[in-house]
Amino acid sequence: MNDASSVPTLTGETIDRDRLKRLLAEPPAALHFAQCDFDGADLSELDLRRARFVDCSFAEATLRKTQLGDTRWMSCRARQADFQMADLSDARFMACDLNNTGWHRAKLSATLFTEVKLTGAHFHEAQVLGIGFHDSLLTGADLRGMSFRKQTIERLDLSDADLAGCDFRDAVFEGGSLRAANLKNARFDGADLRSVDLGGLRIAHVAQLFKGAIISSDQAATLISELGIRVM
Repeated sequence: MNDASSVPTLTGETIDRDRLKRLLAEPPAALHFAQCDFDGADLSELDLRRARFVDCSFAEATLRKTQLGDTRWMSCRARQADFQMADLSDARFMACDLNNTGWHRAKLSATLFTEVKLTGAHFHEAQVLGIGFHDSLLTGADLRGMSFRKQTIERLDLSDADLAGCDFRDAVFEGGSLRAANLKNARFDGADLRSVDLGGLRIAHVAQLFKGAIISSDQAATLISELGIRVM
């Protein structure tokens, strides 16, 4: 791997596909970008492994089948970018705005998202072994079938998210929200839900989905109150 300190940084440029291909043809193979504009660019199938992006914009960019393994994204904006079938193994996203992005069938093995906005993002059929979300916004995101088994889920806002078929067995929620999420066929056996917002859930949902899960006395009282029963 190239020494990060020896790699020059391109700053404040507008970069399209042709410009990027020329850069990739020159050493070093790993590139660093700061405050660059990739908006609307078609970057499909390019090899950008180990690239670093700081405060860059990728609004509506296309990165289908792009090689993005071990990339670093800091304070970037990528509204409606398309990462379909891209390889982002071991990538790191920090403090980025990735609202309404598409990750269909992307490879996200050991990919980490920290303090990232992912409202409306679609992850259906993505390969997510070892993926991690921390302190992030996933409101209305499509996470169907994703496994969070035995993970510590830190401050994730999953309100209105599609969590159908997700595996939360033995997971520990630290804050965050499941308010009004679609939990059809999700599994919560052994999950610790005591600090997560369960607003909008009905007692019937609890009986069906949360058997064996741990909830707090306050959560139990709120759920029971929906039956018209007062807890004194």
